[in-house]
Amino acid sequence: MSSIRVTKTGNEIFAEAMRQINPDVVAAYPITPATEIVQIFSQFVADGVVKTEYIAVESEHSAMSACIGSSATGARTMTGTSSQGLALMWEMLYIAAGLRLPIIMAVVNRALSSPINIHCDHSDTMGARDSGWIQIYSENVQEAYDNLIQAVKIAEHPEVRLPVMATTDGFILSHCLEVAEMLDDGDVQKFIGTPPERRTVLDFENPITLGALDLQDYYFEHRRQIAEAMLNSTRIIDAIADEYAELTGRRYGFFEKYKLDDAEYALVLIGSTAGTAKDVVDRLRSKGRKVGLMKIRVFRPFDYLKVRQSLENIKVIGVMDRADGLNSFCGPLYTEICTSLYEAHKRPILMNFIYGLGGREVRDEDIENIFEQLFKTEKTGKTTNTMYIGVRE
Repeated sequence: MSSIRVTKTGNEIFAEAMRQINPDVVAAYPITPATEIVQIFSQFVADGVVKTEYIAVESEHSAMSACIGSSATGARTMTGTSSQGLALMWEMLYIAAGLRLPIIMAVVNRALSSPINIHCDHSDTMGARDSGWIQIYSENVQEAYDNLIQAVKIAEHPEVRLPVMATTDGFILSHCLEVAEMLDDGDVQKFIGTPPERRTVLDFENPITLGALDLQDYYFEHRRQIAEAMLNSTRIIDAIADEYAELTGRRYGFFEKYKLDDAEYALVLIGSTAGTAKDVVDRLRSKGRKVGLMKIRVFRPFDYLKVRQSLENIKVIGVMDRADGLNSFCGPLYTEICTSLYEAHKRPILMNFIYGLGGREVRDEDIENIFEQLFKTEKTGKTTNTMYIGVRE
């Protein structure tokens, strides 16, 4: 295996990974802060660097529609979007998953309107969490690159055949330079391989119907099959992570445990904030506090059994959501953690913290404040369901 160290933004590394994957078709419509991904990639197409057929469409809804048509013919298909663009695809996201099409999408997390905001939170992808797409989140530019390459192999696996979105945090990663290690083009091609055979609309000897009316007779069974595929993907994601680790030395599981094994207090969170939180964990550890964190990487499927096993012996847990459930109780990540621990032998005290909406800066002192709330709760036994960190009230 050969590799090179590069300095790239999140958008640039996504575009470079797409170049190395060299998909058959990319259909996309630009949207901040994901525009650069397809802009850079379209230049690769114009320069003849890739064999890809690039389809410039009039909206994100059309982009996903074109991807569905392309993937249905057996073409390896990719796209990229963000925020309102992902929301405009909503109808088609469910169709892509329901038709079991292995489409790959690079998503840059950005707050959903209204009011209009172009900066990071996770409301866009959290809103699509039950659409049947596998969701992989990135802490940094290196993970973004590695996640997108693995996404191809996950999506196309015969036991999965579900679309996958790999994400980065808007501007925090998409527009910031970091050092990352890129594989040789040939190694990427060898790793992802040729797409496995599957039934397509161009197989005239064995014709199939896509998009048929599916009423009370079979709809339930077909939805159950999607759920089974999502369940199957947990094993496949792990196996592909092992393969990728053999190639690169970098292994990614469903989540990362950081100083968690002997922790008494812990945070659970998603995305780039994990880097800041790790610094705070190190600082508090140096002061004798037994703290740690869990960074969720794969949010769909959600491996609740492994999550439970890793968290059930911790005294107090703070779940940090960069999206608000707007239901007066909690954010979306909190519901998953709470449910995972419901049948635990020892149930930790849980608190939910909503933070960073619309790109609001998350500082070291904010995360230290969250830990202080955990320490205080353990002493007093009094907890608050949901706290908003960094908001002016």
